[in-house]
Amino acid sequence: MDIPISSRDFRCLQLACVALGLVAGSIIIGVSVSKAVAALGGIFIGAAGLGLLMLAYPFLKARFNLDHILPNIGNLRVHPHPAPDQGEGRSNANGNKEGVRSSLATVSRTLEKLKPGARGTGEG
Repeated sequence: MDIPISSRDFRCLQLACVALGLVAGSIIIGVSVSKAVAALGGIFIGAAGLGLLMLAYPFLKARFNLDHILPNIGNLRVHPHPAPDQGEGRSNANGNKEGVRSSLATVSRTLEKLKPGARGTGEG
């Protein structure tokens, strides 16, 4: 069952949830004796901060024109540098394949040792 709600009512509800999170987190931290409970209060305050950011984002976006900044942040890529040549006539692709095969063999041996009922041989 969908109940229609206006945008203004939704924003008020969102702001009320943020305020409730801030108050609850502050009270939890204020009365806490242990560090674990204080951390829980910090989680409440962090969630309220995130809610406040979500509430303020449309206004910040309109005010500061974030459209030209945000797409560029999404296009950041990490471009790793290729490893130096290993020499001895071996190419990087060939060395990489051998490294993968060696890693797969190691993983296979480890899995064989971990199987129930398998004897742990002293291969090293």
